[in-house]
Amino acid sequence: MSDENDASPWDEQQASRLVESTVLIGLTWLNGEGNPEYEQMFGVITTADARRGVEIALKGTRTGETYWLPPDTRNFQPAPPGEYRLKSTGEVVIDPDFTSTWTITPPSN
Repeated sequence: MSDENDASPWDEQQASRLVESTVLIGLTWLNGEGNPEYEQMFGVITTADARRGVEIALKGTRTGETYWLPPDTRNFQPAPPGEYRLKSTGEVVIDPDFTSTWTITPPSN
């Protein structure tokens, strides 16, 4: 029996809304001392698969690359309309459909 408050990491309806949408991604990489390094990218979601994850065809300076995010639709939030400037490249993304932020920590020893 499942508790209706338990949010599954995968929602098939949300996944179907993601495909062909533009997403702005923010990654925070924590090193062994917990110091953060930041990375931003954006692109169009081409695949949303419950086992493999979410595939993004990157745009801008990374056009031609693909990036995979884990299969967790909870981490995609509707983006308020506006212009978003990537700090590392200065690129401007206008009115993306979603934002997605992730924190990556190193494995513990």
